[in-house]
Amino acid sequence: MKITILDRADGEEDEIIIRCRQLDEHILKLVYALKAGQEKITAVRDGNIMQIAPKEIYYFEAVDNRVFLYLEKEVYETKYRLYELEERFRGTDFFRISKSYIINLAKVSHLSPAFNGRFEATMKNGERLVISRQYVPTLKEKLGL
Repeated sequence: MKITILDRADGEEDEIIIRCRQLDEHILKLVYALKAGQEKITAVRDGNIMQIAPKEIYYFEAVDNRVFLYLEKEVYETKYRLYELEERFRGTDFFRISKSYIINLAKVSHLSPAFNGRFEATMKNGERLVISRQYVPTLKEKLGL
């Protein structure tokens, strides 16, 4: 793969051009990652509306028909449903680990086997989340295990 980076003139918009014989999974992942990095999630906390970059998000949690997003130390509520977030971040580091959680694999410190075929994800901020055994095979495939 050849990568070329060119300076742009003042006033020109940044542009990425992909030339390929075939749009394979590797290239699609790059495209999804680029898109996800620029899109921000609108979230609310204490009546304040914020725009949150996906790279800052540790995980999403659904509780009582509400969805919360967790940063390193803060928690915000978002209007999106988990299935919408799962679709929006398909092909990125976000991964569904149960009916109630989507985690950012880039924020995982380590994974360890747990009881009954489950796994436990320890996040970089020390929080621990259980990965349902239903999602473990897909996780292993995503991680190349």
